[in-house]
Amino acid sequence: MTPSLGPGTGPASRWSDLERPPLNAIALRRALVRPGSLWTSLDIVTATGSTNSDLAARAADLPEGAVLVAEEQTAGRGRLDRTWSAPARSGLFFSVLLKPDVPAERLAWLPLLTGVATATALARAAGTDMALKWPNDLLVTVGRGEDKEERKAGGILAERAGEHGIVVGTGLNVTLRADELPVPTAGSLALADAVCTDRDPLLRAVLRSLEEWYGKWTAAGGDPVASGLQAAYAAGCATLGRAVRAELPGDRTLTGEAVAIDGHGRLVVATADGRREPVGAGDIVHLRPAD
Repeated sequence: MTPSLGPGTGPASRWSDLERPPLNAIALRRALVRPGSLWTSLDIVTATGSTNSDLAARAADLPEGAVLVAEEQTAGRGRLDRTWSAPARSGLFFSVLLKPDVPAERLAWLPLLTGVATATALARAAGTDMALKWPNDLLVTVGRGEDKEERKAGGILAERAGEHGIVVGTGLNVTLRADELPVPTAGSLALADAVCTDRDPLLRAVLRSLEEWYGKWTAAGGDPVASGLQAAYAAGCATLGRAVRAELPGDRTLTGEAVAIDGHGRLVVATADGRREPVGAGDIVHLRPAD
């Protein structure tokens, strides 16, 4: 992997954008990697295809708590094999290696836990209202009055890494400008009028929040109720109470109202004929009344 560029080093090309300084690896390690912490290492690379793929490839040789951050991802992945791309140093693109000692049936809560931790941290550190779209999207509100709309500013992807490891990757648009958006429905913290877009304190806040939530969840044996995770996710989930269309495996669709998150982390959809169907996998579309 390519080592990170420090301030004042490297070619004066795309890395010389003063509005997008490089992350400070030394300061981040000093703040996060310490005795008793969940985080055991923190590496920053200038560019890579996917932090999830890189960390998963090394998972067998790493302890729990390894963190890999990229200033730029060239082949970032989201759910359903979607791509994730953004200009260099315009966001936070990182993966963490976790090895939770919890029952297998509770592991589905891990990406939801990461969403709660990230949204909570950014609401404090960036001063931006964050919402969660089931199962793994981070939403911000862009615009005001009648023109305001929810947009996706980030996403989370959890993948198995070896027998016991899980790599959880997060991609978050921080300073992405309107003319840089990959699609019109994308957003960023800057476009949501965040009071802070300095990536160093934002990354510290997210990793500290993730450590706190992960600690509570694992201490409770992965129980989403005892750890408070289920209630916290429901409170921050923009999908609940909305009309949705679930696009399910096998080319099946389900339309109804999202009414709950069940004990397995599934979205419960109430249909017009009175059924309540849990959805564990698929793509969720928030519907407007006209839809």
